[in-house]
Amino acid sequence: MIKPIELVIFDCDGVLVDSEVIAVRVLVRLGEEYGWPLTEAEAIERFVGRSEAVNNALVAERLGAEVAAVWGKRFVELHTEAVDAGLTPVDGLPEALAAITLPTCVASSGTHEKMRHTLGRTGLHDRFAGRIFSATEVGRGKPAPDLFLHAARSMGVDPAACVVVEDSRPGVEAARAAGMRALGYAGGVTAAERLAGPGTVVFHDMRELPGLIAAGSVHQG
Repeated sequence: MIKPIELVIFDCDGVLVDSEVIAVRVLVRLGEEYGWPLTEAEAIERFVGRSEAVNNALVAERLGAEVAAVWGKRFVELHTEAVDAGLTPVDGLPEALAAITLPTCVASSGTHEKMRHTLGRTGLHDRFAGRIFSATEVGRGKPAPDLFLHAARSMGVDPAACVVVEDSRPGVEAARAAGMRALGYAGGVTAAERLAGPGTVVFHDMRELPGLIAAGSVHQG
């Protein structure tokens, strides 16, 4: 028997706020500046959906610790500038949130500081205040299940009764590893085929989300 859904866990970047496009653009620019030529596809494959610590380690392995430290600071600076210049919620997200009646929370690879900025700029932070979880709170980031299990435990919900809304390959892999259902949003930077897999429904328009959640919440198997 499949448990009814009791909690919707949202990723942040690329699911709530349209920031992954910004991140990819910044990564490509930094690659040019520091001698690591990256296409957008490579930036998505290597960096999107992973924690700041993992990404910094990836840069350090390629370019050295000193460059990685500068890269990390520059990323924050450039990302912040772009967010302030015009970050918006993901298309269709406000309508979707208005139609979802189940409890919700956020579980992101980003830091709390970053989420305060991005969710704050789009007017979403207050909506999730007190229910925002960061990979900095757990030992391993996505694709490990730690963050989603931490969010479910903090919200008092069985992992089997959770559904995760994700837009990255590491994110949907983390949801599966946590024993949760996944809804893979392919309307952003990650291709649908990279999100597809067991226990995962891939969708392209955020306005579809309430219906998908409702279908899952009443499905008893």
